[in-house]
Amino acid sequence: MNDLIPIISDLLATLFLIVGLFFMVVGVVGLHRFPDPYGKLHATTKCVTLGLLGMLLAVIFHIAVLSIVTKAIMTIVFVFIANPVGSHMIAKAAHQAGYRKWEKTLSDELQEDRDAGCLGIVDTSDHEPARATAEPDPEDDPQGDPEGEPVLREAI
Repeated sequence: MNDLIPIISDLLATLFLIVGLFFMVVGVVGLHRFPDPYGKLHATTKCVTLGLLGMLLAVIFHIAVLSIVTKAIMTIVFVFIANPVGSHMIAKAAHQAGYRKWEKTLSDELQEDRDAGCLGIVDTSDHEPARATAEPDPEDDPQGDPEGEPVLREAI
């Protein structure tokens, strides 16, 4: 029975590694095949999350050391939390920056909510951007030139 445990562990590690690599390859194919940034982001985020899950589970079964298992589990939890949040923020920033959707996209719910005024976002496109003041504050730059011109300091 004790001889079977390493064999089963290695088989599970191989299986999870193959599954993880499969998802990574699917993510690369999706990155090249999808036409717009939103589809590319969708494909890569999901596939990287699942691919990394498979690879880290392979590490857990292959190495089976408590410190490595703990770090792998913590990484899995972090990736499952951070990847969706990060991809959502990137997609929202791309939407606000005006990246075009694929022409066959069925709906744009974020734009529909903006148009309906449901998000509470104020359109600031007609406002003039804030500018820095032309004159420096002498209190902010105590080592300025006596005539009032700021002195540029070099980084050491």
